[in-house]
Amino acid sequence: MRPGQRERVRRPRKANPPDFGIMISVMSLVGVGLVMIFSASTTKTFVNIGDPYYYLKRQALWSVLGVAGMLVAANFDYWRLRPMAKFILGVSIFLLLVVLIPGVGQGPSGTKRWIDFGFTRFQPSELQKLALCIFLAYLLSQPGRSRSFRFGIVPVVALAGVVFGLILLQPDLGTAVACGLTIAAVLFVAGANLWHLAGLAIASVPVMYFAIFSAEYRRQRFLAFLNPWADPLDTGFHIIQSLYALGSGGLFGLGLGEGRQKFFYLPEQHTDFIFAVIGEELGFIGTAAVVALFAFLAWRGYRIAVRAPDAFGCLLAAGITSMIVLQAAVNVGVVTASIPVTGIPLPFVSFGGSSLLFSMTGVGILLNISRHQAA
Repeated sequence: MRPGQRERVRRPRKANPPDFGIMISVMSLVGVGLVMIFSASTTKTFVNIGDPYYYLKRQALWSVLGVAGMLVAANFDYWRLRPMAKFILGVSIFLLLVVLIPGVGQGPSGTKRWIDFGFTRFQPSELQKLALCIFLAYLLSQPGRSRSFRFGIVPVVALAGVVFGLILLQPDLGTAVACGLTIAAVLFVAGANLWHLAGLAIASVPVMYFAIFSAEYRRQRFLAFLNPWADPLDTGFHIIQSLYALGSGGLFGLGLGEGRQKFFYLPEQHTDFIFAVIGEELGFIGTAAVVALFAFLAWRGYRIAVRAPDAFGCLLAAGITSMIVLQAAVNVGVVTASIPVTGIPLPFVSFGGSSLLFSMTGVGILLNISRHQAA
């Protein structure tokens, strides 16, 4: 059934086992992440905190919570999310507003990206990405919505403006871009008019121009991407050190734990630039394996979308898959200097509790949809 066609609301029977291929690929990525986070962060945490296992222990705990979230979602019938879509979206937008309140939002260099509960920190934008997928699936699965400019495109653009604006105020351009790409992917899968999509793409150009050049540090990052060697010790430092790490790894890498750029050369080595550490220590073979796992996840995820028994399941599976895969593509693009530097983690691999929890919960929803897919 094509998204947007009239469908009979029904509750599919659980006739199939979940897609174990996706489960194995995700758990493999989580395992790679735990190993590489430990390798990348040991020196930093030993010098700054006195505990070389600091990030590893926290990521391991979030991994356990992520597995729990994945299992719960895998056994929670996905069509029950449909009547909850507005509420979930409302909660996520409310939390995006809360994080902007002075004294509530926390983050480095004056940013406001996390709510600090003392024992842990929560990043509302990670919930927002999953909530966005659920709401878009709910909205665009309604008959005629996806091809209607007034009742489909306009509400989606209005929602995108709110989400993009709130996340940009944190500021977090990387996550805002990831949300925008996910929205575009879901619209395409839903069968939106290609002229409408082309118009949105053109309209997004001045928005991105303003987002980049309205802040001095983002403008410098963009210009550094064009020529990082013009300022190798400041604005071009991230890109150059990342390329050094990837280049020195060669085909097979220097060996696990033998990387040198993580010794206070490569910034954010356990989060945004962990792919560079993988390249240095495990070489092209290691990075290719990680990319292959994401490619396999993409194939299985979109396969679930195609075989979903209803339009809501189709768009939900496509949205979650796009959310994960496009974020991974942006991260790899940044690390390889293919696109300008923007802070965005590598799903399942980079350190980050909120990202891991909601990404794995999204995978759980995918697994539940796969239990009802056509043979």
